[in-house]
Amino acid sequence: MNGLPADMGHTRQRCVLAALLVDANRTVPVDQLVDRVWGERASGGTKGTLYGYLSRLRGALAAAGGVRIVRRSGGYVLETDPETVDLHQFRALVVRARADGDERAAVLLKQALGLWRGEAFATVDSPWFRDLGQTLERERFSAELDSNDIALRCGRQAGLLPGLVARTEEHPLDERLAGQLMLTLYREGRSADALSHYGRTRRILAGQLGIDPGAPLLRLHQQILTGDPALAVPGRGATAGPRPIPPAGPPTGPSVLVPRQLPASPRWFTGRDQQLAELTKTLDLPGELGGGMTISAIGGSGGIGKTWLAVHWAYENLDRFPDGQLYVDLRGFDPSNEPVAPAVAVRGFLDALGVEPGAMPVDPQAQTGLYRSLVANRRMLIVLDNAADADQAATLLPGSATCAVLVTSRRRLTGLATAHGAGIMTLDGLTGPKARELLGLHVGEERAAAEPEAVTALLDHCAGLPLAISVVGARAAAHPRFPLAVLAEELADQSARLDALDAGDLAANVRAVFTVSYRALAAESAEVFRLLGLAPGPEIGLAAAGSLIARPAGATRAVLRELETVHLVRQPVPGRYQLHDLVRLFAAERAGEDQPEESRRQALRRVTDFYLHTAYSGDRVLGPFSHHSLELGRPADGSAALTLPDQSAVMAWFRTEHVCLLAAQRLAVDQEWDVPAWQLARVLDGFMWRQGRLHDHMALWRTGLAAAERLHDVSVRAWAHRRLAHACARAGEHDNALEHARLALRSAEEAGDAGEQARVHDVVAWAWARQGDDRQALSHVRHALRLHRMGDDPLMVANAVNGVGWYEARLGDYEQALAHCEEGLAIHRRRGFRDGEACTLDSLGYIAHAAGRHVEALVHYGHARELFHDLGNTYEEANTLANLGDVHLGLGRHDEARESWERATGLYRAQHREKDVERLRTKLEARTTTEVTGRPGDG
Repeated sequence: MNGLPADMGHTRQRCVLAALLVDANRTVPVDQLVDRVWGERASGGTKGTLYGYLSRLRGALAAAGGVRIVRRSGGYVLETDPETVDLHQFRALVVRARADGDERAAVLLKQALGLWRGEAFATVDSPWFRDLGQTLERERFSAELDSNDIALRCGRQAGLLPGLVARTEEHPLDERLAGQLMLTLYREGRSADALSHYGRTRRILAGQLGIDPGAPLLRLHQQILTGDPALAVPGRGATAGPRPIPPAGPPTGPSVLVPRQLPASPRWFTGRDQQLAELTKTLDLPGELGGGMTISAIGGSGGIGKTWLAVHWAYENLDRFPDGQLYVDLRGFDPSNEPVAPAVAVRGFLDALGVEPGAMPVDPQAQTGLYRSLVANRRMLIVLDNAADADQAATLLPGSATCAVLVTSRRRLTGLATAHGAGIMTLDGLTGPKARELLGLHVGEERAAAEPEAVTALLDHCAGLPLAISVVGARAAAHPRFPLAVLAEELADQSARLDALDAGDLAANVRAVFTVSYRALAAESAEVFRLLGLAPGPEIGLAAAGSLIARPAGATRAVLRELETVHLVRQPVPGRYQLHDLVRLFAAERAGEDQPEESRRQALRRVTDFYLHTAYSGDRVLGPFSHHSLELGRPADGSAALTLPDQSAVMAWFRTEHVCLLAAQRLAVDQEWDVPAWQLARVLDGFMWRQGRLHDHMALWRTGLAAAERLHDVSVRAWAHRRLAHACARAGEHDNALEHARLALRSAEEAGDAGEQARVHDVVAWAWARQGDDRQALSHVRHALRLHRMGDDPLMVANAVNGVGWYEARLGDYEQALAHCEEGLAIHRRRGFRDGEACTLDSLGYIAHAAGRHVEALVHYGHARELFHDLGNTYEEANTLANLGDVHLGLGRHDEARESWERATGLYRAQHREKDVERLRTKLEARTTTEVTGRPGDG
């Protein structure tokens, strides 16, 4: 800094600085910072560590004028002059060089490349930094090639040879680099070596990629063979460098036409601005040494709009292809025809190019060769629509660097990317305003605006599938006087939704479109697809899918990859799989018809047992001191539960799977499996409690209670009523909480379970405390303590002792409260129960703060917050953060108070605790008023 080295701390802390420097002057969200620096190694406490690093970096940067780390909404930004950052300076110099003349560009590129000091981020181990390092290396390599081209054009190839040879060993497949080396060797009088390198390059391309060198390298090879004067060093010959590509335009001769084969442009098209821009970027035609044909492969499920996108882009870019556009529907997924043979497609292209029948070669390979010759050096677009696979499309590729190719397919054409460098694009459904806009184009904006609720319902039922939206639009347009609500009501019935999405022909029938993809599946893949349609929840993980279909991980991954390849399944994040809502309905429909009932039932029991047994083992990790054993039956054959290694992994799994776990409980109820339904409530309770998912928690126990009552087990019923009472109390449903507590107490007394009676009194105390009646609460928790002391559970005693201390403190008896809480803390620490330790530390923080011992309160609250955070107990962490803000304020630390309240508010919002959000908003607004006016605010 200021020309002098500065200590930025250890490697991980320097990584935080680098992650901000890469996006200098732009806000980087906190989650992105964590992902960039820690990647998969992030844990529950990582954000706390990050805040510590940022604090230390702020201090280290304080001495650097014009450099600072600023907290913004949602993240952090490093403010500095980009020219002081070598990465941004490098990129700016390269951009200026590419816009300037050769002499000035050579100087700028030399400056840019001189900024490099070895491999970028070589010692950093996070995936984000590794990817960035590879990206920067590609940018560096591209700048080097630009510099080489300038040197060759200006006749300054002396000294290039050693670097070119070394780089060629590193990049043997780069044809642009190969051309530079060949030209340099030729100018050094080593024609034989230049030709030898061409042969080596051709063999490597054929062996590794299965392709021949591109047109520019072929042309350079021919020029070297003939000793073309155009290759001479400038000043000693006519030109500098290889002969340029001939001007755009069709080859001369009356027999060659300019084809215009594109189908009609879609009348209504919307919602693909990003994809259109990506196609434009991908299909820029290089037409220079080392360049190759540009290909973009558009994939997606049936009805997603692949052809619409390809044809719309083509019409928007007609001026870029003055020599014509070729189009063929390859019918790869046609319900009534076989896929088009490549030879038939080539023959159609030759007809379009004006080849007379008498001049048409007989041999199919000769026809393909003639096709490629006719389009060579022409600015043409070739659209290969609805390809069955990569092989079918590859046969029709032109091979010329001046042509662009658009391919669409329901199959992911990875082969085109591997062998030919195609850009792969996968289309998803339309969302939000874009889906609404498409429907509005069909039915009219006024009609859509008149029934906004019906439009929202229609779009929900179409789930963003453009074909479904268009079918709905067509049906609505056919009855312009019918309310849209009538159609929305028809689509609301899931069992008949696919019937409703039929506009009268195969091309406008959602079920028919899905059927084509389904029938193309192998038998094993088709069965897995059907079972996925039955799985509980909006998505499924790899392990759960393995239990559903009774296959090991490798086989499960392979069959899911096949379904993903044909776009019947998508993988939004690694290891998580989804079916489009309408595809799920179709899969479930096929399961009902093509899968035996017993097979369906067994699959559903396997996946239910997977969720139950995995959650059970996870809950034991979260609460190893649970003294109320739950005996699970043996899982169904083929169901393989996960073993989660530690608390961090358990919480991550619960957070990922909680929606599917609740869906599994509902599935168990639907199947009349009351024991798993009740047990799922038990094993999910601890997670729901920690996360503050209030409404989910109540729903969990309402379902669990219904199952428990059908089991006719008084102990089970007591437990369910008690946990539902606690969930209701947390959610502010006081009357319901007391009623369920009353029923729980009655069941516990009937069972003769004194420990359960004590736990019910704990809940009743909590319910009264939520109403502000601390005396009632203290009375009940003292009764609970008396009952617990008669038992043999020291942890329950410790919890009750802490509860007594808490309510005593609330009533102002701080001395007695302190004694009780310290007793509870000692037991929790002796037993290693971190949950109880955190709660008791929070109580001690409250006592110290109320007694005016702010520094002591800060210590207790700080330790409690750290424990809650590590435990994943965001509900209590939010409360402790709010309390920490109050303590900071009492110490005059206004910035720290605001930060604590803001972090607490974020957690409250995530938990839908609106009253708590409003309470802290009032405090924050009061502090803002004080900071602006110097006077306390009304709050």
